[in-house]
Order: sequence, then structure tokens, then C-alpha cells
Amino acid sequence: MFEKFTEKAINVVTEAQNIAKKQKSVCVRPEHLLLALVQEAKGISLKIFKSYNINFEELEIALFKSAKPITTDTDLPALAFSDDLKILLRQTLDLATKSGNTTVLYEHLFLSVILDKNSNNYKVLNEVGFDIKTSQSLLEKLVQRKTKRLYHPEVDEAKEPEINLSKETDTIFDSKESSAVFERAVSKLSTSSYEILGTEQIISSILEDKNSELTKIFAQYGITAENFEEKLANVQSRQSEYEGRQIIFTPNAFRTMSSALQTAKELGSSVVKPEHIVLGLLKTKKGVAYDILKELNVTDDDLAHSIIKPIEKQMPETLTILRLAKQEARRLGRTVVGTEMFLLGIIGEATGIGATVLTELEINIRDARTVVEQLIGFGNEYFDKEIVFTKRAKRVLEKAWEFAKKENKERIESSHMLLAITTEPTSLAMRALENLGVDAVEIKEGIKKHL
Repeated sequence: MFEKFTEKAINVVTEAQNIAKKQKSVCVRPEHLLLALVQEAKGISLKIFKSYNINFEELEIALFKSAKPITTDTDLPALAFSDDLKILLRQTLDLATKSGNTTVLYEHLFLSVILDKNSNNYKVLNEVGFDIKTSQSLLEKLVQRKTKRLYHPEVDEAKEPEINLSKETDTIFDSKESSAVFERAVSKLSTSSYEILGTEQIISSILEDKNSELTKIFAQYGITAENFEEKLANVQSRQSEYEGRQIIFTPNAFRTMSSALQTAKELGSSVVKPEHIVLGLLKTKKGVAYDILKELNVTDDDLAHSIIKPIEKQMPETLTILRLAKQEARRLGRTVVGTEMFLLGIIGEATGIGATVLTELEINIRDARTVVEQLIGFGNEYFDKEIVFTKRAKRVLEKAWEFAKKENKERIESSHMLLAITTEPTSLAMRALENLGVDAVEIKEGIKKHL
């Protein structure tokens, strides 16, 4: 039976045994299970008990004032369950099955205990003013049935506005490397007949740094500063740079830098580096610089892979989290990554502060997956489609970036990702955490303790 219980549910049963032992009871009874539920309550469950001013000590007195458990002087190593507790646990398993759950949650135990009219628990809870009907309604919502849904719930949001890169310009050139690239690009611009920075000046400036690892990667594909400049000298028109309004960058340089900014975040960096700019160019596939790369017979995917490979070797936490999030999306037949997949990615990464905090709050990957499946169901999307982030997921990534910069960290860490999730209280990730009995305050306190 207990192989179907989540870790939290098992902890409640174990605590019930401990309480019975402390009382020197000869068996574990439903009253012990109720006390264990109070002792192990977190998040919404804790709020339910607190709203009726129920605490462990007073409830223990109320439960056993009229009928104390049969006790023994010997300390029993393993207490048996009473017949009425066995019935209650079977009812809990049935309740989970009927609600469409493959596992027994803490909330299922909570529901079974408060609905068991044959036990002393039901009578005492009514006496202390506990509203069973209201609590039942709330708990039932937390164990909603798992269904197949073809659309991700976070996708049905307003269209995302374009990034306002003009206010992000200073941020993009925070890193020493990118700042140097920008200065060289501006110098090139001043010696040309152009007034607006384009992709060609940016890539040309990147290639000028002969000692950089990125320049060495370009060289593997036969791209040097010399042959790039040679191709650039033959460019008769900048028409491919202009497809919109003119700003400090040409429109396609603007798109490239915007993509670079997003790429940096997705690769776990809190600063934009030259490699992110090149990856941004390869994503946008527009502009003079991109046209020259194609003339030099560069394959986009191969170059991108060569640039990303050294970054992956550094194993930044956020890159690992996002990769795991995409794997979790595929597992559920999805090509969309929402905040709930970020949560699974944080847990799966396992080594960062984010994962540590969740572990301390008794959240494990098995239970989290079960809750996420209940929230979003399974899709049937094709596996060869590109994985995309929901608007909320992008906001979480943006917030994590801000937290990392505020702490002067060069990388976005799992703690920043988890903290960013708490800034989206109505997100699927927060709903999953609440269903697992954890709230934003506990997460923030946990992160604060480790920092």
C-alpha cells in the first residue's frame, strides 16, 4: 500500500507512529494520524489549521481527555495499526484512486481523517470549531483529477510585447569582453560612412580579438578577421540591415542584440558576452554579417554547437535546469515549457541551493512530477518541434537575471530561479508547490537561510 504514498504522506504515517510511541500506546490509532497531520502541516494545510486556532498540544488534550489510549510500560519497537486506522488508510487509497491520482498525497490523508464520522477525530474537530465542510471543499480542489489537455494552460495569455532593448543597452555591455567589442565597433563606425551600428561592425569587432576562444572557434570554420573584412568590402548595400525604424542599432543589429540578451539568460549568464552575440545573430538569421557568414559556407547549427559546447562544460546551474525542463516537457508530450517545468528542472538539477531548499521542504521529483501531471495533463505534440517558453516562464527567467545582477553574480543560479518563481503567485509552478504543501514564505526563508 505505502509504495503509492508520496514522501509527505509517508512522513505523516511515520510521525503518527512516533506520537503513539511517545504516548506508550499499544497501537497507532486515527487520533495519532490527525495529530501527525497537524505536526507535519505546511503551506495551505498549515493555514487551514491556523485559521481555526488548532495546535498540536491543545488538540492532543481534546482527543484523549475522554478516552485515553491503552498504554504499556514497555517501549515497543514497531507499533501495529489499529483496525480502524487500517480501514481509514484503505479509504484514503480509494479516495486517491477516485480523484484520478496515481499516488496518495498528504491532502488525501487529511480528507480521509476529517471525513471519518466513525472516529473520535470527527467529534473533536467539530467541538473545537473546525469547519469540516469548507476544508473538504478546499482540499478536494488540491487533488483534482489528472486529465489529458492538448494546450498548455500558460500559453493562453496576451501576446508578449517586444523587448524594449533601448533601456537594456547598458546592461548588454556590462561584461568586460562585450564592452571591448562595443568600443571597437563604435571606432569602426566612426571611420565608415555610416552613423548607425550594424551587425557587420559587431561581428568584425569580435573577430579582431585574436586571443579569444570565440575567434578560435570561428577559425575552425575558416572565418578570420581578414576574410570577413574582404567580404565586407564587397558589400554594396546595407539594405539587409534595414527592415524597420532606425535606432542606435540598425533594426537587424537590434534584433541580434535582443536575441543575445535572451540567449545569455537561457545559458545561465547574467552578462551578455561576445559568444551570446554570435548566437543571437545565428538565431535571427538577418543582416550583413549573417549574409557574409553564409557566403563563407558556415552551417548555423554546427557553429552554434561549437560555441555552446565550452559553455556546457562549465555546467552553469540555469543551463542544466532549462535543459531538464525541456526534457520534462517532452516526457509529457509538450513543446511548451512553462514555470512548472522550471520547477521540475530545479529539483532535477539537485546540487544547487534551489534544489536544497525544496528538499528541506520535503519536495522530491516523483511527487512534483505527479502534481505537475495533474495540473497540465499530457499533450500529443510532435517531438521534432522547437521547444518554446511561455510568457510567464520568460518573466521568471528575466526576474532571475535581475536577482543575479543585484547580487553581482556572473551566473544565474538555481536560488535566483526559485526566488523568481515566487514573484509569479498565480503561475503553475506556485500552484504545484501549494499542492505539495509549500508556500512562497517558506521558500524565501529557506533561500535566505542558505545565502
